[in-house]
Amino acid sequence: MPVPTFDQFIEPILRHLAAHPDGVPAHVAHEAAAKALGLSAEQRQEQIGSGQATYKNRSGWAHDRLKRSGLSSSPRYGYWKITPEGIRYAADHPAPLAASEIERLATANLALRLGNSDPQSEPATQIIVPPSIPPGAPVSPEERLEQALQELRDSAAADLLENLKRVSPLHFENIVLDVLHALGYGASRNDLQRVGGSGDGGIDGVISLDKLGLEKVYVQAKRWKESAVGRPDLQAFYGALAGQKAKRGVFITTSSFTPQAQDFAKSVEGIVLVDGDRLVHLMIEHEVGVSSRIIKVPKLDSDYFDEDS
Repeated sequence: MPVPTFDQFIEPILRHLAAHPDGVPAHVAHEAAAKALGLSAEQRQEQIGSGQATYKNRSGWAHDRLKRSGLSSSPRYGYWKITPEGIRYAADHPAPLAASEIERLATANLALRLGNSDPQSEPATQIIVPPSIPPGAPVSPEERLEQALQELRDSAAADLLENLKRVSPLHFENIVLDVLHALGYGASRNDLQRVGGSGDGGIDGVISLDKLGLEKVYVQAKRWKESAVGRPDLQAFYGALAGQKAKRGVFITTSSFTPQAQDFAKSVEGIVLVDGDRLVHLMIEHEVGVSSRIIKVPKLDSDYFDEDS
């Protein structure tokens, strides 16, 4: 018997988290869901291509759907916790959940929103994932593969942003410099130096674009969880650049920028803004803090069978 599909793991994960409102390690939730679904030893041994147990992979995706719905969270790596909204939802929806409700949770929250909800900021960038393809839909395997890859990218982006908001300010500054080096700034990682600390004058890092350090880019990195970066922060950064007689600066945040801050950056020369959404996608593109695996997709080599060639 095959392992249940990921949507069938949604309710067991929800109920287990609701019964343990202080949160549980992910591996405990995996096992609780497996037990609730009555998985056999054989089903528990089944693996996906990467070597991960299939039931753990599917319970992980079930938790991903609960997170997208605002019903659960990951307060730290490998730890799952129900949210206040999730507690209310579980109380208002006694077991068993209707099939239509499980389908809604599995498919209706695939528009993932990164950033914050500060009313003074521009709407956070929305990453749109195509709706799940219903069984029997007239789409090609390539289209299904592209949908799956897009969903994996967007889930990784959300996880990255979540983890960036947890690291210490010092560690975040170093991560930012790693990203900039991956983008091609500096001949070596040593050309990117962290200078943040008390009395840093609004400068957290310096990039030497040439070996003699004659041309530099100054960096400010703000690991903010909630509010957007406003115009006063940009003005202070611009003043710090002027104090260094610098022509170029990059302001990077895990949050977003208010419209006023963006207008100020456009009104002056040499300042580039990178919000949390753009940062995590740069990290994915350049594999900073993430890893990837190659999937081989077979395709017929028609030339090989051409007897006239």
